[in-house]
Amino acid sequence: MVDRAYALYRLGAAVTRTLPGPLVAATSDLLSRTAPRFSEEKRAQVERNLHRILDRDISGRELDRLVGETFADYARYYVESARLPDMSIEEIDAGFTVEGFEYVEDAVAGGIGPILVLPHLGGWEWAGFWLTLVPRYDVTVVVEPLHPPELHEWFMDFRRTLGMNVITLGPDAGSRLVAAIKAGHVVCLLSDRDVGGAAVEVDFFGETTKVPAGPATMALRTGCKVLPTAVYHTDYGVHGVVRPDPGFVRTEARLRADITALTQILTDELADLIRRAPEQWHLMQPNWPSDHH
Repeated sequence: MVDRAYALYRLGAAVTRTLPGPLVAATSDLLSRTAPRFSEEKRAQVERNLHRILDRDISGRELDRLVGETFADYARYYVESARLPDMSIEEIDAGFTVEGFEYVEDAVAGGIGPILVLPHLGGWEWAGFWLTLVPRYDVTVVVEPLHPPELHEWFMDFRRTLGMNVITLGPDAGSRLVAAIKAGHVVCLLSDRDVGGAAVEVDFFGETTKVPAGPATMALRTGCKVLPTAVYHTDYGVHGVVRPDPGFVRTEARLRADITALTQILTDELADLIRRAPEQWHLMQPNWPSDHH
């Protein structure tokens, strides 16, 4: 029997790629406005996230507006991602702007691929596709296993279609990631949520939680640059912001302490990037211990 989630994702992607743009936009807008009513847990998580980011009480129309904008941006992310394989290089390039890209160029020119440390925000798939098509970099991403396996393979194939090298989180992910970095690949790691691998405790928007230790671990093992990055939706497409490597220097402490210290620095950078557009942060799963209470 075909899993329902897998079938829905495939159907949604197929419909999105074949319908005219205006109709797709209208459909995604409708879904974004109705989804919060049928996803109470996700809506509640988005509300908690917004309170954390803005660090003040929000309610009523303002809260409803921000929650609606978050779901709308999430819908836009999926719609745009599904349509990316059918867009020309010229369309991909015209819809993308970036500041701080010199940090990526300098790192690649040095022979060791950088790690772009990203939050689940805006249109990161577009940026990854742009990297493979325009500057023509090798791009490697790490993804968490999804269930059922058919859904996981579908997403793997989708990202390969976009020209990315895909590593599934698992026992050999670390060694494969080191090899990609040493081969000069641009590595993209979503790093604002613990997905079951190695993680460390950090302060994130004023609360203690765990986030992946991978970026800091790889940086300390390989000497690669770690570049906090976010990709925002705009009225005309997407806009990337790349921050410089924090220049962390190893101390005489244990490696674990250095990994934690660098991870905290990177988490603070991600928090600053998220604050620029809190309504574009698509993190809808529990991410702090208090989310489970």
